[in-house]
Amino acid sequence: MKTIVGEYVSKVPTQSEAVEQVQGSIGRLPAGRWLLAVSGGRDSMVLLEAFASVRPREIAAVGTFNHGTGAAATKAAKLVERRALQLALPVVSGSLPPGTANDEAAWRAARWKFLRGWAAELNAQVVTAHTWNDQVETVLLRLLRDAGARGLAGMLADVHPSAAPVVVRPFLGLERASIEGYASGGRVKFIEDPSNQSLEFARNRVRHEILPALERASPGFAAWSYALSRRAAGLRRDLADWVDAVLTPSVSGGGDVSLGRQRSVGVRAEPLAALDPPAASVVWPEVASRVGIVMDRRGIARVTEWAPGSLAGSRIQLSGGAEILRTHSAFVLRLLY
Repeated sequence: MKTIVGEYVSKVPTQSEAVEQVQGSIGRLPAGRWLLAVSGGRDSMVLLEAFASVRPREIAAVGTFNHGTGAAATKAAKLVERRALQLALPVVSGSLPPGTANDEAAWRAARWKFLRGWAAELNAQVVTAHTWNDQVETVLLRLLRDAGARGLAGMLADVHPSAAPVVVRPFLGLERASIEGYASGGRVKFIEDPSNQSLEFARNRVRHEILPALERASPGFAAWSYALSRRAAGLRRDLADWVDAVLTPSVSGGGDVSLGRQRSVGVRAEPLAALDPPAASVVWPEVASRVGIVMDRRGIARVTEWAPGSLAGSRIQLSGGAEILRTHSAFVLRLLY
């Protein structure tokens, strides 16, 4: 059966199927220590309730972050704190630092700095409630921005062990309808943020307008987008394996880059400098990701032009407070602050 559920065509599970799917996705995780990222919205409150039902002893803490966007955000944070305490779970709370820019990117960066800081403190992995639908929306947003394979992998991209801490997303293979079914059947309390309906934000326009229109025009477009991201994620894994085998990267400095601790990665210079520009433009972002740096198009173009003729002792600056240094045998990419 298919119907329009909120944003676009989705499979609608029965109540028992929704419970089995949600709890099963959590049950299949390996043993670990988990920091649950819970905003107070429906999806993340389902994550909290289901995790507490299936694996409560592995929850290191529940983390909630108030973006300060209005009364709904404050109510949501308080709901998370109250429910975590009712479940006898530790809870950590954060909010936007003074002076944070008033845009989505700045809010997201502040939230992730908070989550990764607590994950490091608790020796835990961050768990989010992102769904299949969130992945599809991410892929379409990146298609609209002319992203390459790295970007099109979206949240399916594996994070290399030597890079930033892995984020676990147990619901990524579940459609949002399963989360809705679990929430309604289990009477999960949550706060709906009014900003989720605002077409001021690009993701909401994709969710409420663009994807439904594309799905009507070409049924199965959402499923195609998800399949595309799986292929892109496979390409990223193959590229990471090649970098490991041929460039033998060595990461030093330790710590989480989001906390401002210096990290660097060194790779063999000869095989990297010998790559033609199209190949180098794919490899350099993979190398940079090992220390949490996302290279933009301008930076990639500069590096691929500079690297083949670079001499020992020369260096090039990158945006985001990083540089690449050429030694006799290696390129060293390091964060300066």
